[in-house]
Amino acid sequence: MFQLGLPELIVISATVIASVLGAIIPFWQISKKAGYHPTLGILSAIPLVNVVFFYFLAFAEWPVMKDARFNSQA
Repeated sequence: MFQLGLPELIVISATVIASVLGAIIPFWQISKKAGYHPTLGILSAIPLVNVVFFYFLAFAEWPVMKDARFNSQA
């Protein structure tokens, strides 16, 4: 059976951490700019939930847009 040594485990762990952060950080910024709580970006690390969250961001009315529409009418 193939066994992983410490260097391989370090490389695999670093790759996984970089991939997860590479997904969370953009969703964090998008959530914040859309007017939602930025910690929703953590949902992007969960498989399938990230797809649902992406569609939610695409089709939901953003709180920032609601505020902009309200301020332009006043």
